[in-house]
Amino acid sequence: MLDKLAQIVGDKQVLEGADMERYSRDFPGDFSWTPLAVVRPANTAEVSDIVKLANATGTTVVPVSGNTGLAAGAIAEGAIMISLERMNAIREVRAEAKIAVVEAGVILANLRGAVEEQGLIFPLTFGAQGSAMIGGNLSTNAGGSNVVRYGNTRDLCLGLEVVLPTGEVMDIMSELHKDNSGYNLKHLMIGAEGTLGIITAAVLKLFPKPRAYATAMIATDSLTSALALLGQLQAATGGAVEAFEYMPQIYIETHMKATQARAPFEEMHAVNILVEVGATAARDAAEQDDGRAMISHTLEDTLATLFEDGVILDAVVAQNEAQRREMWERREAAAEIIFAQAPIINNDIAVPVDKVESFINMADQRIKEADSEAYPLIVAHLGDGNVHYAVKAPNHSADVKAQIVEIVEDCVLAHGGSFSAEHGIGTYKLPSMARRKNPAALAAMRAIKAALDPNNIMNPGKVVPPE
Repeated sequence: MLDKLAQIVGDKQVLEGADMERYSRDFPGDFSWTPLAVVRPANTAEVSDIVKLANATGTTVVPVSGNTGLAAGAIAEGAIMISLERMNAIREVRAEAKIAVVEAGVILANLRGAVEEQGLIFPLTFGAQGSAMIGGNLSTNAGGSNVVRYGNTRDLCLGLEVVLPTGEVMDIMSELHKDNSGYNLKHLMIGAEGTLGIITAAVLKLFPKPRAYATAMIATDSLTSALALLGQLQAATGGAVEAFEYMPQIYIETHMKATQARAPFEEMHAVNILVEVGATAARDAAEQDDGRAMISHTLEDTLATLFEDGVILDAVVAQNEAQRREMWERREAAAEIIFAQAPIINNDIAVPVDKVESFINMADQRIKEADSEAYPLIVAHLGDGNVHYAVKAPNHSADVKAQIVEIVEDCVLAHGGSFSAEHGIGTYKLPSMARRKNPAALAAMRAIKAALDPNNIMNPGKVVPPE
């Protein structure tokens, strides 16, 4: 097998032994495995040949991008891991059409940097963007901080190129915003975590780069007040709010201890919101006498009025790029800050935006009843209802973990939410899928998997729980 793989990609691109180490564990450090080999193809044809070989021999294939996932979706014991890292070309950026044609191994931050040179943005953004790759973003339908304005990765994709489990290449690299020619196979592949095929290239939507940003830290007395604030800011800015991120006091204190960063306000507050507004209109970006953009003054004046009305408790508006980056670094450090408290019971959930506070209150109470020493470490994309509800349980055990996860699920479903928002299912949430997913939906998913991958070689044991 290794010799045949080397014939496809070359000896140097078939990694074994110690060379596989960085591919053989997940980001949180909870799982490790030993692949048969890590193979690094240079193009779609090589991916196709590898998969054809695997399908003919019944060998498991697991695709891997930046390996920054949090749902244990790349476990590959004894499998061929196909790393897309060499397939990292930005094939085209077409500014007038506002699209980018890219390969799956393009690092998210590199794409963002490349299109900004042409006055455009690819708006997907989160803490791991310096290593996460487009193929992984699509395979997990990643979310991030700008969903409130631009949507999830699914909403940012027009077309795909996918190597199916048979090795056939499905070319649906549409550049169209409207295409009603049958089943939406693109959406079937996005979020499938490599269980139905390997995404090798994509056509992505781009947007005009905001001419200026206005960024602030805001304190409110409750999440209900924060959501009222979001509505008022959207009205004042013409719907230009790009990010609306919640950080409770315990997260702020944990971040300060870990990084020696300063507090966002002179006093500590229970509810801390990071808001960013992006101005695309020339009038909103116009530089004022103090050198700041008009949008910054609009945000500042709006917050001053809301402070006088008692809607907010405190606010600090970034006066320059350094202060803006300081605010964002506080939020983007969340994964490192929270997982440094390991062992952590991670829950990535979504509820309707107006039910976030009720969900958190219910979950906090139920967890405290189950384990008086357990406590949550939360950050949230409040603008879209996505809560990263991690729990630190000093009495951590498999039974405690299972109990807390089920408590969180109960609270989520009581509020009409989902037990998985943006991290995917992987293996981590297979028990949740088995317990909570509609049985008819699970049967349909199993039927699709069996039809497209009858030999069950493509990232098996992920996403779809066994019957």
